[in-house]
Amino acid sequence: MNLNHLYRAVIMEHYKNPLHKGLIEDPTYFTVHLHNPSCGDDMTVQVKTDGKHIFDIRHDGTGCSICCSSASVMSETLIDKDIAFALKVINEFYNLLMAKPYDETLLIGDALAYGGVSQFPARIKCASLAWKALEQGLIREGENSNG
Repeated sequence: MNLNHLYRAVIMEHYKNPLHKGLIEDPTYFTVHLHNPSCGDDMTVQVKTDGKHIFDIRHDGTGCSICCSSASVMSETLIDKDIAFALKVINEFYNLLMAKPYDETLLIGDALAYGGVSQFPARIKCASLAWKALEQGLIREGENSNG
């Protein structure tokens, strides 16, 4: 089995059996919703933090296999991480998607399955939608806790 087949299998596994999917009603979580009008992907991300550490990430949305599976991978990758570290990992994921050099010590596991997305520029937005929602929320949360 070559690497592309393995990565496709990872993406399809997270699409068919997503981790941390489903929103919950809890006022201690913050919520960010993003929509990609160019392809119709729609994603909501909920996060529970104490302002420094991510305790839980939930996601729910509709879209292509790349978008929905990436939300699963994002949640699994970043739950139980410090926010500053998570923001670094998010940036490295963007570098991976755009075929830029990335820190291999920060970006590991199933997130690497999205490296081939760089060959399909229209799909970069699909793969990054949930990550962008989380990033926006973490930045906003940081501003609120500092202000």
